[in-house]
Amino acid sequence: MALNPYFMPSDGGDTAFTVEAPKIKFGYGALAEVGGDAKALGMTNVALFCDPKIADLGPRKMVEDSLKAAGIAVTLYKDLEVEPTDRSFKAAADFAVEGQFDGYISLGGGSTMDTCKAANLYATYPDDFLAYVNAPIGQAKPVPGPLAPHIACPTTFGTASECTGITIFDLLEMEAKTGIASPRLRPNLGILDPTVLESLPAPVIAANGFDVFSHAFESLTARPYSQRPKADDPQKRPLSQGANPYSDLACQEAIRLVGAHLVRAVNDPQPEDYEALMFAGMLAGIGFGNAGCHVPHAMSYAVAGLVENYVPEGWHTNEPMVPHGISVIVNAPAVFRYTGQACPERHLMGAKAMGADVTNLKPEEAGDALADRIIEMMRATGMPNGLEGVGYKPADVPNLVSKAAPQRRLLDNAPRAVHEAELTQLFEGALRYW
Repeated sequence: MALNPYFMPSDGGDTAFTVEAPKIKFGYGALAEVGGDAKALGMTNVALFCDPKIADLGPRKMVEDSLKAAGIAVTLYKDLEVEPTDRSFKAAADFAVEGQFDGYISLGGGSTMDTCKAANLYATYPDDFLAYVNAPIGQAKPVPGPLAPHIACPTTFGTASECTGITIFDLLEMEAKTGIASPRLRPNLGILDPTVLESLPAPVIAANGFDVFSHAFESLTARPYSQRPKADDPQKRPLSQGANPYSDLACQEAIRLVGAHLVRAVNDPQPEDYEALMFAGMLAGIGFGNAGCHVPHAMSYAVAGLVENYVPEGWHTNEPMVPHGISVIVNAPAVFRYTGQACPERHLMGAKAMGADVTNLKPEEAGDALADRIIEMMRATGMPNGLEGVGYKPADVPNLVSKAAPQRRLLDNAPRAVHEAELTQLFEGALRYW
């Protein structure tokens, strides 16, 4: 494509990309308008999926009052798991089937929005649980038709689940993270109100911010859409279609906003930081919702799925877990050192946007420059020191590799080939950074 040499045509590669734009309402006070929005979508009897941490706070009351003022019946569901599992998805689906709802509202982080998406899917089109799950773990069956309307109201800013047709969970019997991907899972409306970020603990802000950065930069450096094999049926073009000019626009600005605001938002937050970071999360969601992520996210599923003893500060849990943003960013510096040579101009762009001095840097130094800047920001925001910081040791690398290797949807979206040998190298490189 003439717009950018990164998208030059290739033999057998795709010649078109699809723009999937979410519908978003953004701004202070937007959450109070949810009742009118739900009524406009035809909702009369809704399930309110609410993060248990939020259930007793102001945002939940604001949403319920707005819905009731619009004449809409509301049933609260808060039996959610942080980092959802197949068990919690199935329980939510049972609730949704019993309630016979004609609409869904999710209020919380990515776990809440993803659980709501899954409940809506399985209540609308019941099937074997693995039917819709991504291959090779599941059957990757297409979602048969439209779902009930869903309004997603994030209270964090990292996952951007309000922008995407993706839902992620832990499959307990396999100790693996996987998900379901379909445009039909994308919420009908996302309501982003920066007010909700003001009560987030600093470690949660940091993890969310790095998740935003990784979404955006992985999408920016994903294999170009023009190098992905062209599908025989255009309707089978994957949701994660590779980097494209549309996703590039959103991702570049998301990276710049994270670079400019994240460290201060963690250490000395100002109101404009919350607005900027929530907007960055939305932009990154648009980016990876169209381009897709790659290696850091594939590795993160193993890191989160095999955790044994790490309990994060700032999360309401006594159970071992590696929050998603942390499980991604502990891998990112090692990965970007590796992918730098595949598209050095994009790695230099990312390093500069994150605040690094790239003056006079050579292309072969691009990956290192970005990795070093990420590590600098990790240290400034209190992130764990690589995999060892979340409890892993060198002896754990083979098991991590075995759990990450099946994530071909993500790995095949990378700008360089990544198989088990490369994953071993990357996990070893991510053990410790300072």
